[in-house]
Amino acid sequence: MTRTVWLKADDSVGDWETRKRRITAGLEAGVDWVLVDREDVARVRELGAVNVAAFGDGDVHVMEAEPEETGEGPDLTVVGKDGEGDGTVDLPNDFSGSADLSTLRRDSGPRGAFVRILDEPYESFAEAAATEADYTIVVAEDWTIIPLENLIARVGEETHLVAGVTSAEEAETAFETLEAGVDGVLLDSDDPGEIRDTVAVRDEADRERLDLTWGEVVGVERVGSADRVCVDTGTLMTDDEGMLVGSMSRGLVFVHAETADSPYVASRPFRVNAGAVHAYVRTPGGGTAYLSELESGDEVLVADTDGNTREAVVGRSKIERRPMFRVRVAVEMDDGTDEVETLLQNAETIKVATREGRTAVTDLAEGQEILLYYEPTARHFGEAIDERIIEK
Repeated sequence: MTRTVWLKADDSVGDWETRKRRITAGLEAGVDWVLVDREDVARVRELGAVNVAAFGDGDVHVMEAEPEETGEGPDLTVVGKDGEGDGTVDLPNDFSGSADLSTLRRDSGPRGAFVRILDEPYESFAEAAATEADYTIVVAEDWTIIPLENLIARVGEETHLVAGVTSAEEAETAFETLEAGVDGVLLDSDDPGEIRDTVAVRDEADRERLDLTWGEVVGVERVGSADRVCVDTGTLMTDDEGMLVGSMSRGLVFVHAETADSPYVASRPFRVNAGAVHAYVRTPGGGTAYLSELESGDEVLVADTDGNTREAVVGRSKIERRPMFRVRVAVEMDDGTDEVETLLQNAETIKVATREGRTAVTDLAEGQEILLYYEPTARHFGEAIDERIIEK
């Protein structure tokens, strides 16, 4: 699931200058969507690139008539403000007569619904709207978990469910409710720090946590030269972070980022000297890529020695011919021992995680244990598949 952060910036927030400051803070923090009134769509476009959702007035055909090439139309029309969704118009006893639901049913393209949970009938109305809307935004008047739990359980698979929040703490709760959590949060806050913290909560909720394991080194041998890849990222890594790389997709060795100074080379904490061009590297979402394929703008997975992960954008991929070691590692399984391997450059700056700590590959010896991610599955074009593949 990809979580989203929406920023509320309609006229209920204040005048345009107030809204503009909030939107600018959101753009700088990295929110996914900004929710505004229709007349502000073009002004938001001028501030920066972001998905723009706009409250509709019920006459969505007028909005569809705007030429797409102007770039001034919203990416999503949201129905419910000044209507049944926010309580301005009374809910009909029979939802089949609802004007908001009729609008959602009538038009093609992505549609959003906005519902304030004022009481139990509005919870039922939100459930009905969710069956018609691609995105359903629900805002509880008093912060309560029960309506959210009910909606996650009943319509969580049918719509992108967005919960209204006023803080990063509330966002964290919403993302964790019923374990699955909501798909997104609509933040109503002017505080730039709160906006940044909410985006950080989103990122944390989306991240994988990997169960790393120890394997025994059963061979370290010189194998001549090969084309080696340094992956330079657009982010700084810490001493306990690196990437997972290997000649076999089922066993990826943890290779530290070059965060340590040496007498001959300055630290490069944005870099992982990852191995030969043929090797796999773990990517976000559980995939892998060949090191040779990486280029500027791609994403790779950065992991720490505890298995916590985050995404990093590749700034460049640097390929040079260098002398290499072949490192072979035995992994204990329930039904025996498996052996995986990788090629790493013969240089003191390339370090792996061992029981003793960071160890240069030039000092690595048989019998030591190194950290890796082992996943006994085959892969095809980087995706895990249920198929027998032999790698050796």
